[in-house]
Amino acid sequence: MTNRANHAFPGPDNVYRTQLDNGITLLVRENHAAPVVVLDGYLAVGSIHEPADRAGLASFTASLLTRGSSRYDFDSFNETVEAVGASVSAGAGDHQTSFSTESLAEDFPQMVELLADVLRRPTFPTEQIERVRGQWLVRLQEREQNTRSVASRRFHELLYGDHPYGRPGSGYPETIQAISRENVVAFHRDNYGPEGAIVVISGDITTEAAVELIRAHVGDWRGTSPWQTLPPVSPQTDIRRESIAMPGKVQSDILIGSLAIARSDPDYFAVQVANSILGQFGMMGRLGEVVREEQGLAYYSYSMLDADIGPGPWLAAAGVNPANVELAVESIRAEFARLGAEPVSDEELSDSQANMTGRLPLALETNDGVTSQLLNMEWYGLGLDYLYRYADNINAITTADVQRVAAKYLRPDAYTLVVAGPE
Repeated sequence: MTNRANHAFPGPDNVYRTQLDNGITLLVRENHAAPVVVLDGYLAVGSIHEPADRAGLASFTASLLTRGSSRYDFDSFNETVEAVGASVSAGAGDHQTSFSTESLAEDFPQMVELLADVLRRPTFPTEQIERVRGQWLVRLQEREQNTRSVASRRFHELLYGDHPYGRPGSGYPETIQAISRENVVAFHRDNYGPEGAIVVISGDITTEAAVELIRAHVGDWRGTSPWQTLPPVSPQTDIRRESIAMPGKVQSDILIGSLAIARSDPDYFAVQVANSILGQFGMMGRLGEVVREEQGLAYYSYSMLDADIGPGPWLAAAGVNPANVELAVESIRAEFARLGAEPVSDEELSDSQANMTGRLPLALETNDGVTSQLLNMEWYGLGLDYLYRYADNINAITTADVQRVAAKYLRPDAYTLVVAGPE
Protein backbone atom coordinates (compact mmCIF):
# COMPACT_ATOMS: atom_id res chain seq x y z
CA MET A 1 0.00 0.00 0.00
CA THR A 2 1.32 3.44 -0.90
CA ASN A 3 2.40 5.44 2.12
CA ARG A 4 1.01 8.97 1.96
CA ALA A 5 1.79 9.73 5.60
CA ASN A 6 4.76 11.98 4.87
CA HIS A 7 3.09 15.00 3.33
CA ALA A 8 6.35 16.90 3.63
CA PHE A 9 7.18 15.23 0.32
CA PRO A 10 6.23 17.26 -2.75
CA GLY A 11 3.19 15.66 -4.36
CA PRO A 12 -0.41 16.12 -5.43
CA ASP A 13 -1.38 17.35 -1.96
CA ASN A 14 0.94 20.35 -1.98
CA VAL A 15 2.16 20.99 -5.53
CA TYR A 16 0.16 23.12 -7.95
CA ARG A 17 0.41 22.06 -11.60
CA THR A 18 -1.00 23.84 -14.63
CA GLN A 19 -0.27 24.16 -18.32
CA LEU A 20 -0.20 27.50 -20.11
CA ASP A 21 -1.86 27.69 -23.49
CA ASN A 22 1.54 28.01 -25.20
CA GLY A 23 2.63 24.59 -23.94
CA ILE A 24 4.62 25.46 -20.80
CA THR A 25 3.91 23.22 -17.80
CA LEU A 26 4.25 25.06 -14.48
CA LEU A 27 4.63 23.44 -11.06
CA VAL A 28 4.69 25.45 -7.83
CA ARG A 29 5.52 24.26 -4.31
CA GLU A 30 5.13 26.88 -1.60
CA ASN A 31 7.72 26.82 1.19
CA HIS A 32 7.69 29.81 3.50
CA ALA A 33 10.37 28.51 5.90
CA ALA A 34 12.97 30.95 4.53
CA PRO A 35 12.71 34.06 2.30
CA VAL A 36 14.22 32.31 -0.74
CA VAL A 37 12.74 31.19 -4.07
CA VAL A 38 14.23 28.76 -6.59
CA LEU A 39 13.18 28.26 -10.21
CA ASP A 40 14.36 25.35 -12.36
CA GLY A 41 13.24 24.55 -15.86
CA TYR A 42 13.77 22.72 -19.12
CA LEU A 43 13.22 23.64 -22.74
CA ALA A 44 12.72 20.64 -24.99
CA VAL A 45 15.87 21.14 -27.05
CA GLY A 46 19.28 19.58 -26.61
CA SER A 47 22.28 18.11 -28.35
CA ILE A 48 20.23 15.46 -30.17
CA HIS A 49 18.93 18.36 -32.29
CA GLU A 50 22.34 19.58 -33.47
CA PRO A 51 24.09 18.37 -36.67
CA ALA A 52 27.05 16.06 -36.19
CA ASP A 53 29.43 18.51 -37.86
CA ARG A 54 28.44 21.13 -35.28
CA ALA A 55 28.65 18.90 -32.21
CA GLY A 56 28.50 21.07 -29.12
CA LEU A 57 26.15 23.64 -30.70
CA ALA A 58 23.35 23.15 -28.16
CA SER A 59 25.68 23.60 -25.19
CA PHE A 60 27.55 26.44 -26.88
CA THR A 61 24.29 28.26 -27.56
CA ALA A 62 23.07 27.79 -23.98
CA SER A 63 26.35 29.13 -22.58
CA LEU A 64 25.89 32.32 -24.61
CA LEU A 65 22.38 33.12 -23.36
CA THR A 66 23.65 35.11 -20.38
CA ARG A 67 26.25 36.97 -22.45
CA GLY A 68 23.80 39.52 -23.78
CA SER A 69 20.07 39.96 -24.37
CA SER A 70 17.70 42.69 -25.50
CA ARG A 71 17.68 44.40 -22.08
CA TYR A 72 21.01 43.32 -20.60
CA ASP A 73 24.51 43.31 -21.97
CA PHE A 74 27.12 41.06 -20.38
CA ASP A 75 28.17 43.59 -17.75
CA SER A 76 24.69 44.75 -16.75
CA PHE A 77 23.49 41.15 -16.52
CA ASN A 78 26.24 40.26 -14.06
CA GLU A 79 25.85 43.49 -12.11
CA THR A 80 22.11 42.94 -11.75
CA VAL A 81 22.50 39.35 -10.52
CA GLU A 82 25.47 39.98 -8.24
CA ALA A 83 23.96 43.09 -6.69
CA VAL A 84 21.27 41.01 -5.00
CA GLY A 85 23.36 37.87 -4.39
CA ALA A 86 21.29 35.80 -6.80
CA SER A 87 22.22 33.22 -9.41
CA VAL A 88 21.03 32.69 -12.99
CA SER A 89 22.36 29.91 -15.19
CA ALA A 90 21.65 27.88 -18.33
CA GLY A 91 23.10 24.76 -19.91
CA ALA A 92 22.23 21.96 -22.31
CA GLY A 93 22.01 18.18 -22.16
CA ASP A 94 21.10 15.50 -24.67
CA HIS A 95 17.39 16.29 -24.73
CA GLN A 96 16.90 19.54 -22.86
CA THR A 97 18.23 23.01 -22.24
CA SER A 98 18.14 23.72 -18.52
CA PHE A 99 17.77 27.09 -16.85
CA SER A 100 17.59 28.18 -13.22
CA THR A 101 17.59 31.09 -10.84
CA GLU A 102 17.77 31.38 -7.07
CA SER A 103 17.32 34.57 -5.08
CA LEU A 104 15.74 36.18 -2.08
CA ALA A 105 11.97 36.31 -2.42
CA GLU A 106 11.96 40.09 -2.81
CA ASP A 107 14.33 39.87 -5.80
CA PHE A 108 12.67 36.90 -7.48
CA PRO A 109 10.39 38.90 -9.83
CA GLN A 110 13.41 40.74 -11.24
CA MET A 111 15.31 37.48 -11.73
CA VAL A 112 12.37 35.93 -13.59
CA GLU A 113 12.18 38.97 -15.86
CA LEU A 114 15.92 38.71 -16.51
CA LEU A 115 15.78 34.96 -17.10
CA ALA A 116 12.89 35.30 -19.54
CA ASP A 117 14.81 37.94 -21.47
CA VAL A 118 17.96 35.83 -21.89
CA LEU A 119 15.94 32.77 -22.93
CA ARG A 120 13.71 34.57 -25.40
CA ARG A 121 15.81 37.46 -26.70
CA PRO A 122 19.55 36.71 -26.56
CA THR A 123 21.69 38.90 -28.84
CA PHE A 124 24.75 36.63 -29.21
CA PRO A 125 27.37 39.41 -29.46
CA THR A 126 30.24 38.42 -31.74
CA GLU A 127 32.89 39.39 -29.18
CA GLN A 128 31.24 37.17 -26.56
CA ILE A 129 30.99 34.26 -29.00
CA GLU A 130 34.72 34.44 -29.65
CA ARG A 131 35.53 34.83 -25.96
CA VAL A 132 33.43 31.79 -25.05
CA ARG A 133 34.87 29.84 -27.98
CA GLY A 134 38.38 30.48 -26.72
CA GLN A 135 37.47 29.32 -23.21
CA TRP A 136 35.66 26.30 -24.64
CA LEU A 137 38.65 25.20 -26.71
CA VAL A 138 40.91 25.42 -23.66
CA ARG A 139 38.50 23.16 -21.72
CA LEU A 140 38.47 20.68 -24.59
CA GLN A 141 42.27 20.61 -24.59
CA GLU A 142 42.18 19.94 -20.86
CA ARG A 143 39.60 17.17 -21.41
CA GLU A 144 41.96 15.41 -23.79
CA GLN A 145 44.72 15.47 -21.17
CA ASN A 146 42.59 13.82 -18.50
CA THR A 147 42.56 10.02 -18.56
CA ARG A 148 39.14 9.80 -16.94
CA SER A 149 37.56 12.25 -19.40
CA VAL A 150 39.16 10.58 -22.40
CA ALA A 151 37.96 7.15 -21.27
CA SER A 152 34.41 8.45 -20.81
CA ARG A 153 34.32 10.17 -24.21
CA ARG A 154 35.65 7.15 -26.06
CA PHE A 155 33.38 4.74 -24.14
CA HIS A 156 30.28 6.53 -25.40
CA GLU A 157 31.66 6.79 -28.93
CA LEU A 158 32.30 3.04 -29.02
CA LEU A 159 28.99 2.16 -27.41
CA TYR A 160 26.74 4.36 -29.57
CA GLY A 161 28.66 4.81 -32.81
CA ASP A 162 27.19 7.61 -34.93
CA HIS A 163 24.07 7.94 -32.76
CA PRO A 164 23.72 11.39 -31.11
CA TYR A 165 24.32 9.78 -27.70
CA GLY A 166 27.81 8.90 -28.92
CA ARG A 167 28.90 12.52 -29.32
CA PRO A 168 30.10 14.55 -26.32
CA GLY A 169 27.75 17.40 -25.48
CA SER A 170 30.75 19.74 -25.34
CA GLY A 171 31.69 18.82 -28.91
CA TYR A 172 35.17 18.50 -30.41
CA PRO A 173 37.75 21.22 -31.15
CA GLU A 174 37.03 21.08 -34.87
CA THR A 175 33.24 21.27 -34.45
CA ILE A 176 33.42 24.16 -31.97
CA GLN A 177 35.77 25.97 -34.34
CA ALA A 178 33.24 25.48 -37.14
CA ILE A 179 30.29 27.03 -35.29
CA SER A 180 29.44 30.46 -36.70
CA ARG A 181 27.31 33.18 -35.17
CA GLU A 182 24.74 32.38 -37.85
CA ASN A 183 24.65 28.75 -36.62
CA VAL A 184 23.97 29.93 -33.06
CA VAL A 185 21.29 32.43 -34.08
CA ALA A 186 19.56 29.83 -36.27
CA PHE A 187 19.71 27.13 -33.60
CA HIS A 188 18.06 29.45 -31.09
CA ARG A 189 15.47 30.70 -33.59
CA ASP A 190 14.51 27.24 -34.82
CA ASN A 191 14.58 25.29 -31.56
CA TYR A 192 13.91 27.51 -28.56
CA GLY A 193 10.22 27.71 -27.76
CA PRO A 194 7.66 27.18 -25.02
CA GLU A 195 6.13 23.98 -26.34
CA GLY A 196 7.06 21.10 -24.03
CA ALA A 197 8.88 23.42 -21.61
CA ILE A 198 8.68 22.88 -17.85
CA VAL A 199 9.06 25.51 -15.13
CA VAL A 200 9.23 24.52 -11.45
CA ILE A 201 9.17 27.04 -8.60
CA SER A 202 9.72 26.30 -4.91
CA GLY A 203 10.08 28.71 -2.03
CA ASP A 204 8.68 31.76 -0.30
CA ILE A 205 6.08 32.76 -2.86
CA THR A 206 2.34 32.19 -3.16
CA THR A 207 1.07 29.99 -5.94
CA GLU A 208 -1.00 32.85 -7.31
CA ALA A 209 2.00 35.19 -7.45
CA ALA A 210 4.16 32.52 -9.13
CA VAL A 211 1.56 31.81 -11.81
CA GLU A 212 1.04 35.52 -12.47
CA LEU A 213 4.80 36.09 -12.76
CA ILE A 214 5.32 33.28 -15.25
CA ARG A 215 2.30 34.31 -17.34
CA ALA A 216 3.55 37.89 -17.40
CA HIS A 217 7.01 37.03 -18.73
CA VAL A 218 6.56 33.93 -20.88
CA GLY A 219 2.80 33.57 -21.30
CA ASP A 220 2.92 35.40 -24.64
CA TRP A 221 5.90 33.40 -25.90
CA ARG A 222 5.03 31.52 -29.05
CA GLY A 223 6.89 28.96 -31.11
CA THR A 224 7.33 25.24 -31.30
CA SER A 225 10.15 23.05 -30.06
CA PRO A 226 11.73 20.48 -32.35
CA TRP A 227 10.60 17.27 -30.59
CA GLN A 228 12.79 15.34 -32.96
CA THR A 229 12.25 11.62 -32.56
CA LEU A 230 15.30 10.04 -30.99
CA PRO A 231 16.98 7.74 -33.52
CA PRO A 232 16.83 4.11 -32.43
CA VAL A 233 19.79 2.88 -30.41
CA SER A 234 21.24 -0.30 -31.87
CA PRO A 235 21.47 -3.12 -29.33
CA GLN A 236 24.97 -4.22 -28.45
CA THR A 237 25.65 -7.83 -29.41
CA ASP A 238 29.45 -7.87 -29.36
CA ILE A 239 32.48 -6.99 -27.26
CA ARG A 240 34.17 -3.66 -27.95
CA ARG A 241 37.53 -2.99 -26.32
CA GLU A 242 39.97 -0.15 -26.81
CA SER A 243 43.10 1.11 -25.07
CA ILE A 244 44.12 4.74 -25.50
CA ALA A 245 47.77 5.56 -24.94
CA MET A 246 48.41 8.82 -23.10
CA PRO A 247 52.19 9.08 -22.58
CA GLY A 248 53.32 10.74 -19.40
CA LYS A 249 50.28 9.79 -17.33
CA VAL A 250 50.70 7.87 -14.08
CA GLN A 251 47.15 6.47 -13.75
CA SER A 252 44.92 4.40 -16.02
CA ASP A 253 41.17 4.93 -15.99
CA ILE A 254 38.81 2.10 -16.87
CA LEU A 255 35.21 2.20 -18.04
CA ILE A 256 33.42 -1.08 -18.64
CA GLY A 257 29.74 -1.75 -19.08
CA SER A 258 26.83 -2.76 -21.24
CA LEU A 259 23.94 -0.97 -22.88
CA ALA A 260 21.04 -1.30 -20.46
CA ILE A 261 17.73 0.57 -20.14
CA ALA A 262 15.84 3.82 -20.64
CA ARG A 263 14.33 5.69 -17.70
CA SER A 264 10.87 4.43 -18.66
CA ASP A 265 11.86 0.74 -18.54
CA PRO A 266 9.92 -1.42 -16.05
CA ASP A 267 13.28 -2.75 -14.80
CA TYR A 268 14.42 0.72 -13.70
CA PHE A 269 13.99 0.23 -9.94
CA ALA A 270 15.44 -3.28 -10.00
CA VAL A 271 18.54 -2.06 -11.83
CA GLN A 272 18.90 0.89 -9.45
CA VAL A 273 18.83 -1.41 -6.43
CA ALA A 274 21.23 -3.85 -8.09
CA ASN A 275 23.52 -0.97 -8.99
CA SER A 276 23.52 0.24 -5.39
CA ILE A 277 24.69 -3.17 -4.24
CA LEU A 278 27.24 -3.43 -7.02
CA GLY A 279 28.97 -0.11 -6.74
CA GLN A 280 27.21 2.61 -4.73
CA PHE A 281 26.23 1.61 -1.20
CA GLY A 282 28.60 2.51 1.62
CA MET A 283 32.16 2.65 0.30
CA MET A 284 30.95 2.06 -3.28
CA GLY A 285 29.34 -1.33 -2.86
CA ARG A 286 30.94 -4.60 -3.82
CA LEU A 287 33.31 -2.94 -6.27
CA GLY A 288 34.65 -0.64 -3.59
CA GLU A 289 34.87 -3.47 -1.08
CA VAL A 290 36.45 -6.09 -3.32
CA VAL A 291 38.38 -4.31 -6.09
CA ARG A 292 39.59 -1.37 -4.02
CA GLU A 293 39.74 -2.51 -0.38
CA GLU A 294 40.32 -6.28 -0.42
CA GLN A 295 42.40 -6.61 -3.59
CA GLY A 296 44.00 -3.15 -3.58
CA LEU A 297 43.66 -2.90 -7.35
CA ALA A 298 42.07 0.54 -7.66
CA TYR A 299 42.27 4.05 -6.24
CA TYR A 300 38.51 4.26 -6.78
CA SER A 301 35.91 1.91 -8.18
CA TYR A 302 32.15 2.35 -8.46
CA SER A 303 29.22 1.65 -10.78
CA MET A 304 26.44 3.79 -12.22
CA LEU A 305 23.31 3.59 -14.35
CA ASP A 306 22.85 6.31 -16.97
CA ALA A 307 19.19 5.98 -18.02
CA ASP A 308 17.60 8.72 -20.13
CA ILE A 309 14.79 8.95 -22.68
CA GLY A 310 16.82 6.46 -24.70
CA PRO A 311 18.69 3.45 -23.29
CA GLY A 312 21.90 4.18 -21.43
CA PRO A 313 24.77 2.10 -20.10
CA TRP A 314 25.14 0.31 -16.81
CA LEU A 315 28.85 0.64 -16.22
CA ALA A 316 31.71 0.45 -13.77
CA ALA A 317 34.57 2.92 -13.51
CA ALA A 318 37.94 2.54 -11.86
CA GLY A 319 41.20 4.42 -11.56
CA VAL A 320 44.17 2.08 -11.26
CA ASN A 321 47.91 1.71 -11.36
CA PRO A 322 48.72 0.95 -15.02
CA ALA A 323 50.30 -2.33 -13.96
CA ASN A 324 46.95 -3.47 -12.51
CA VAL A 325 44.69 -2.78 -15.50
CA GLU A 326 44.04 -6.37 -16.57
CA LEU A 327 43.67 -7.61 -12.99
CA ALA A 328 41.19 -4.82 -12.22
CA VAL A 329 39.16 -5.48 -15.36
CA GLU A 330 38.91 -9.17 -14.54
CA SER A 331 37.96 -8.38 -10.95
CA ILE A 332 35.19 -6.02 -12.08
CA ARG A 333 33.90 -8.56 -14.59
CA ALA A 334 33.91 -11.19 -11.87
CA GLU A 335 31.68 -8.95 -9.72
CA PHE A 336 29.35 -8.42 -12.68
CA ALA A 337 29.09 -12.19 -13.09
CA ARG A 338 28.66 -12.88 -9.36
CA LEU A 339 25.74 -10.46 -9.11
CA GLY A 340 23.94 -12.31 -11.89
CA ALA A 341 24.87 -15.83 -10.79
CA GLU A 342 24.30 -15.74 -7.02
CA PRO A 343 21.45 -14.26 -4.98
CA VAL A 344 22.53 -11.32 -2.86
CA SER A 345 22.01 -11.70 0.87
CA ASP A 346 18.84 -10.41 2.50
CA GLU A 347 21.00 -8.06 4.56
CA GLU A 348 22.76 -6.61 1.51
CA LEU A 349 19.42 -6.02 -0.17
CA SER A 350 17.72 -4.45 2.82
CA ASP A 351 20.72 -2.24 3.62
CA SER A 352 20.77 -0.85 0.09
CA GLN A 353 17.01 -0.32 0.08
CA ALA A 354 17.14 1.48 3.43
CA ASN A 355 19.95 3.68 2.18
CA MET A 356 18.12 4.57 -1.04
CA THR A 357 14.85 5.41 0.68
CA GLY A 358 16.59 7.14 3.59
CA ARG A 359 18.44 9.55 1.30
CA LEU A 360 15.24 10.86 -0.26
CA PRO A 361 14.10 13.10 2.63
CA LEU A 362 17.60 14.60 2.77
CA ALA A 363 17.42 15.44 -0.94
CA LEU A 364 14.16 17.30 -0.32
CA GLU A 365 15.35 19.50 2.52
CA THR A 366 16.20 22.41 0.22
CA ASN A 367 14.23 24.25 -2.43
CA ASP A 368 16.93 23.20 -4.91
CA GLY A 369 16.28 19.57 -4.08
CA VAL A 370 12.53 19.99 -4.43
CA THR A 371 12.68 21.73 -7.81
CA SER A 372 15.17 19.17 -9.13
CA GLN A 373 12.93 16.25 -8.14
CA LEU A 374 9.75 17.84 -9.48
CA LEU A 375 11.44 18.81 -12.74
CA ASN A 376 12.56 15.28 -13.46
CA MET A 377 9.23 13.80 -12.34
CA GLU A 378 7.46 15.99 -14.90
CA TRP A 379 10.07 15.52 -17.63
CA TYR A 380 9.91 11.73 -17.47
CA GLY A 381 6.14 11.62 -16.89
CA LEU A 382 6.45 9.89 -13.52
CA GLY A 383 3.34 11.44 -11.97
CA LEU A 384 3.00 13.88 -9.09
CA ASP A 385 2.62 11.03 -6.60
CA TYR A 386 5.99 9.52 -7.62
CA LEU A 387 7.71 10.42 -4.35
CA TYR A 388 4.83 8.94 -2.35
CA ARG A 389 5.34 5.68 -4.24
CA TYR A 390 9.13 5.72 -4.29
CA ALA A 391 9.81 3.73 -1.11
CA ASP A 392 7.26 1.07 -2.11
CA ASN A 393 8.88 0.74 -5.53
CA ILE A 394 12.34 0.31 -4.02
CA ASN A 395 11.25 -2.04 -1.24
CA ALA A 396 9.33 -4.24 -3.68
CA ILE A 397 12.58 -5.35 -5.32
CA THR A 398 13.59 -8.90 -4.39
CA THR A 399 16.86 -10.78 -4.43
CA ALA A 400 15.55 -12.60 -7.50
CA ASP A 401 14.95 -9.26 -9.24
CA VAL A 402 18.53 -8.17 -8.55
CA GLN A 403 19.95 -11.42 -9.88
CA ARG A 404 17.69 -11.34 -12.95
CA VAL A 405 18.58 -7.82 -14.10
CA ALA A 406 22.28 -8.34 -13.43
CA ALA A 407 22.28 -11.45 -15.58
CA LYS A 408 20.23 -9.71 -18.25
CA TYR A 409 22.16 -6.45 -18.61
CA LEU A 410 25.73 -7.11 -17.38
CA ARG A 411 26.49 -9.48 -20.20
CA PRO A 412 29.86 -11.20 -20.59
CA ASP A 413 29.34 -11.48 -24.35
CA ALA A 414 28.26 -7.89 -25.06
CA TYR A 415 30.09 -5.09 -23.31
CA THR A 416 32.29 -2.07 -24.00
CA LEU A 417 35.66 -1.57 -22.33
CA VAL A 418 37.88 1.47 -22.62
CA VAL A 419 41.16 2.05 -20.84
CA ALA A 420 42.98 5.39 -21.03
CA GLY A 421 46.45 5.76 -19.53
CA PRO A 422 50.18 5.42 -20.18
CA GLU A 423 51.27 2.88 -22.72
